[in-house]
Order: sequence, then C-alpha cells, then structure tokens
Amino acid sequence: MKTLILVLALMGAGAAMADPVEGLWKTKPDDNGHFGHVKIAPCGTALCGTLVKAFDETGTARESEHIGRQIVWDMVAEGDGLYDGGQVWAPDRDKTYVAKMSLAGDVLSVSGCVMGGLICRAQDWTRVK
Repeated sequence: MKTLILVLALMGAGAAMADPVEGLWKTKPDDNGHFGHVKIAPCGTALCGTLVKAFDETGTARESEHIGRQIVWDMVAEGDGLYDGGQVWAPDRDKTYVAKMSLAGDVLSVSGCVMGGLICRAQDWTRVK
C-alpha cells in the first residue's frame, strides 16, 4: 500500500512540474528603446507570454496600454529547449510574427517571421530572478 501511495504521489508531482521556460523574462529594447517583463505560463495545451511590466529607455517603469496583453501565444514544447508553432506580437511595430523559441539556461531566444519568412526579427530575453 505504501508503494502505491508513493507511486501515485510521484506521478502527481511529475504532472505538476513546470516547463523550464515558465517564469518572468526581460525583453531586449525595441525600436523605441522600451523593454518589458513577460510572464510565460501554460495556456491550454501550449505556453503563452503576457506583458506584465513596461520600462522606458532609462529602465524606469512606465504605464503602457499593452500591460496585460498576450504577446506570445500557442508555443508548444518540442523538447531539448525548443518551442514552435506559436506567434509573437511586437508592440513597437504592431506586427504579429510566426514564432519559435529556444531556451539555453537563462536565455530565451525568441524569433519570428512574416510574409512567408521574408521579414524576420529575433531577440534574446533574459530570465528575471
């Protein structure tokens, strides 16, 4: 009986483990010098990122109409720190890109393209500790 309880507890713990990309990420400055903190968390069967704080070019927190908006959605873990199938919205250009991400330690590389891959952008985000 003790073995069964231990097995069930371990199975539950495994199901509750967070994906390594979950957490708070600092974006690189955009075209305006502004950056933000994006919280990545599960949303349905995928992962999404919501802008939770915005900063100006001096690093001072600022108000933004984009706080609370999802800027990453539908990212699916592919294994080995790779994520695909998602989209990312760039507030500075008001464009949505077909996106992918790759995680290496505390650096999250986020890249996306529009127009069938003709126009692409990429940023490395750092984990906020």
